Amino acid sequence: MPIVRKTRPRRSTPDQDVPAAAASVRYIESSALLAALLERDAEALAEVREIGHRVTSALTLAEVTRALLRARESRRIGAEVERAGLRHLRKFERSSTIIAVSEEILGRAGRPFPVEPVRTLDAIHLATIESASDVPQLVTVVTRNERVARNARALGYAVAPEP
Repeated sequence: MPIVRKTRPRRSTPDQDVPAAAASVRYIESSALLAALLERDAEALAEVREIGHRVTSALTLAEVTRALLRARESRRIGAEVERAGLRHLRKFERSSTIIAVSEEILGRAGRPFPVEPVRTLDAIHLATIESASDVPQLVTVVTRNERVARNARALGYAVAPEP
């Protein structure tokens, strides 16, 4: 299990234990972070900034970086907005625990989830969420992705924002 710490965030590996004190864990999924960074959506910004220990997948960092690049290449945003988004992403990364996409997570992603079909990247997020804590009630999943939200609820996690 990855370690979730309230002090200095760091990259974690799946073989570490999660302390019981990590009661306010917020898993930030890519769609919510993109809504906050790229769309400057007020609700998404509030959810990402909510008090609690932020946890995400290394996949989130790659997805958000690629989305910013695609937005600039398609002229949806300019280079200055892209740079600002990347700066905010790095700040988010430094203040969050990043869970590596491990063989264990990929193995779990390959098995069924409660509400199928689930796309591969969504399955990796769901497997990462499960690896963040043995107690779903301690984790809130922040997402704009309905597939992830439906499965997270079915697995016992709180989801923000609520529909």
